Amino acid sequence: MTRTVYVNGEYLPEDQAKVSVFDRGFLFADGVYEVTSVLGGKLIDFAGHAKRLQRSLDELQMANPVTEDELLEIHRELVRANGIEEGLVYLQITRGAADRDFAYPKDPVPTIVLFTQSKPGPAENPLARTGMKVISIEDQRWGRRDIKTVQLLYPSMGKMMAKAAGADDAWMVEDGHVTEGTSNNAYIVKGNTIVTRHLGTEILHGITRAAVLRFAREAQMVVEERPFTVAEAKAADEAFITSASAFVMPVVEMDGQPIGSGAPGRVTARLREIYLDEMRKAAV
Repeated sequence: MTRTVYVNGEYLPEDQAKVSVFDRGFLFADGVYEVTSVLGGKLIDFAGHAKRLQRSLDELQMANPVTEDELLEIHRELVRANGIEEGLVYLQITRGAADRDFAYPKDPVPTIVLFTQSKPGPAENPLARTGMKVISIEDQRWGRRDIKTVQLLYPSMGKMMAKAAGADDAWMVEDGHVTEGTSNNAYIVKGNTIVTRHLGTEILHGITRAAVLRFAREAQMVVEERPFTVAEAKAADEAFITSASAFVMPVVEMDGQPIGSGAPGRVTARLREIYLDEMRKAAV
């Protein structure tokens, strides 16, 4: 079945969807994106993603071509049209098409594109039972990682470095401290304390991160928002990542060294359970 996608106000078969070769997202990575998960045909934490989208656009002085209500309706229509029960909706907004120039064009018309991906079984992902393996790599990205831009080349390179090393992902390291994974936020657990890097320009302000930390505090877990070192990670009792598509996923090995027992831990398992339960209840 041909997917229905959304491009600049139109729902189209994917093989008829087109954007200009002069689009600044293509030429300059001058664009932002969001990914919203779908469980049971409903959107997970849509409001959080919409809020972060607007923040990214504002940081880049870029116009939003749709209202939040319009965006929700587009998401829902794509989920319906493509029969998505489990999967995701990808959204991208760029500054639009203009003759190539480093300076922003005057009064550009933004380009907006959305499409779905069917990914059955994300809540039952086998990695949640076995855990992920990560390697540490130098963080060589630009300094504004809090803006969710489409310039994802170095994270892609990091993912390939991990695969070449027989691992699932890479945790990026700056000044001896872990920043985040290639497409996720990073955490360690020592005792009953969860440690994750504080918000700033060094990491993405994860929507799943915000929810998980809120649930952790409600469950009387201790949360420390501060940088942690690679050595701390390797000496931790547990480790995990969060993202919109992976939810809460245990990390059991770093650079070939087991973390804790080398198996998913109780804190991680409990947080994943709480997150999935609460997000399903609040899904739209």
